Amino acid sequence: MRSIGRLERLAGVALLLVTAGASVAQGPPGGMPPGQAKKQGQGNMPPGQAKKQGDGDKGMPPGQAKKQGDFRFRDEDRGRFYPHYRSDADRWRGRQRPNFAPGQPIPRGYSVRTVPQSYWGGAPPPPPGYRYGYYGGYVVAYDPTTRIIADVLDLVVTATGH
Repeated sequence: MRSIGRLERLAGVALLLVTAGASVAQGPPGGMPPGQAKKQGQGNMPPGQAKKQGDGDKGMPPGQAKKQGDFRFRDEDRGRFYPHYRSDADRWRGRQRPNFAPGQPIPRGYSVRTVPQSYWGGAPPPPPGYRYGYYGGYVVAYDPTTRIIADVLDLVVTATGH
């Protein structure tokens, strides 16, 4: 009998330690990873992105903002792309289109066609690691790996004359 009491006590202590260890491993309540507990105001963002919360690069991977820099299409760039996509841009006039925005990824499911370099001759090249693509009346400068958009040129606006 005496050995069963010790065995029960040992099992009870082991169970207590395992339970306590599991509670610590799970981290604080709310589903936030243990390393993120101090960043309560930052959401569930990885550490490298949490610092970007205050500027205009929300949700952008670390280094991505620096990579795309301050790239912006110029007004005269419309005239370089529009002649090549005029008929397609006219087709999109008045139709529902996706919303492409700088700093956001191209949504999955959209197949962006690469713009041939001959179409953008005279325009500045896209940022390093980026390329120009076309979909639904938009020319976008985007990173083909992350699908993050540096800037958007709306050719449907050109087609409607606005």
